[in-house]
Amino acid sequence: MQNILAIWQREMKSYFVSPIAYVVLTIFLLLSGAIFFSGLTDIVQATMMQAQMGQGSQPIDVPGFVMQRLFGTTIVILLFIVPMLTMGLFAEEKKRGTIELLLTTPVGNFQALAGKYLASVTFLLVMFLSSVVTISPLFVYGRPEWKTIFAGYLGMFLYGAALLAIGLFISTLTENQIVAVFLTFGVSLILWLIDAFSPSATGVAKSVISYLSVISHLEDFIKGVIDTSHIIYYVTFAFVGLFLAYRSLESMRWKG
Repeated sequence: MQNILAIWQREMKSYFVSPIAYVVLTIFLLLSGAIFFSGLTDIVQATMMQAQMGQGSQPIDVPGFVMQRLFGTTIVILLFIVPMLTMGLFAEEKKRGTIELLLTTPVGNFQALAGKYLASVTFLLVMFLSSVVTISPLFVYGRPEWKTIFAGYLGMFLYGAALLAIGLFISTLTENQIVAVFLTFGVSLILWLIDAFSPSATGVAKSVISYLSVISHLEDFIKGVIDTSHIIYYVTFAFVGLFLAYRSLESMRWKG
């Protein structure tokens, strides 16, 4: 456990020593703020249009509308951010030639893998916590349903953690960070778009394709529904990614 903590601390420092952490956080917060403001603007315009047409003011779930739009766009944003968080976890070690030292020390593959993955997940959590500032006006000027918002954030976190596991695995396959970025983005995009092929499939194939989609399991979370089957899916997805990464590290040890 002490070795895992040491690697976690080293990786967290590497995030914030380099410009990556600040660039990612800045982009994420700017986009989140823009989407939040856009949602509020659309509601104001819709309300004014109703008043001008003499239809009266129709009840609108402002927090629900704004948060659903924010979560829907965050799904796309994470497709670009996750590769930036995972590209150097092992690729940089291989490029510098320190991967052999890491794998031959008493730390072990599992501890190295766990420490690096936990660091990326921690940074993801920091991102989401920082976005609370963006949505704080909803709580200052209204009374939103916090359970619905929590469910949405939980879904986003599980979705991000699953993609991070895939990115970590891909980072073990190459020493080029640019290659790692594009491969992670490509695989994530395929898993993101795979549900589009389900209408053309039939029977078991349709069910399998729909189940493999990382997006289809997010719909209930965004609506405020926490379904354990979706949680199991993302946890299993992350486990598979980490298992593949572990086997990749094992193959490096044998080749070395």
